[in-house]
Amino acid sequence: MIDTVLSQTRIKMQKAFDMIKTDLSSVRSGRASPALVENIVITAYEGTQKLKVMEMATVTTPDARSILVTPYDVTTVKDLVKGIMESHSGLNPVADGDVVRVTIPPLSEEQRKEYLKLANAKLEGGRIMIRQIRQEAMKDLKRLKDEKQIGEDEEKVGEKKVQELTDQMVREIDEMGKRKEEELMQV
Repeated sequence: MIDTVLSQTRIKMQKAFDMIKTDLSSVRSGRASPALVENIVITAYEGTQKLKVMEMATVTTPDARSILVTPYDVTTVKDLVKGIMESHSGLNPVADGDVVRVTIPPLSEEQRKEYLKLANAKLEGGRIMIRQIRQEAMKDLKRLKDEKQIGEDEEKVGEKKVQELTDQMVREIDEMGKRKEEELMQV
């Protein structure tokens, strides 16, 4: 019984962690990253379809300051340029033949501080999600004890393991935050 609660908790926490990681990668840091444009929704084919950039093109970073978007259908180059420009991401895409180039401008000190605040808010949201999952697991363990499916000792062992898992996930989130801060503060 405890193993089931622990494995479900681990799965939920990993999903939350992956979500935070994806969300954090969308925070601009002055370095090129495919995540900056991959999830931008583009209105394509004369307004008949809404697709994410990653569904329409291959996104690569040839160097630290530029993103190269290579559409699967070259007729969508203009749609990609327009969609990225209108996305309020602060990026300036340029059509270059059959591809779209996005040059990442360096961040000002003020922008760095703003993006750091945003990243910290996303990280704190992640920590809260992890704690909520821990709380659910603790309630599940208590419910199992109340229903006499596990004993008090097993409940205590389960709570300890859930807390260890929570601490590990929060540490990983903190490490991810440190890496993002270093990335943001690099000039």
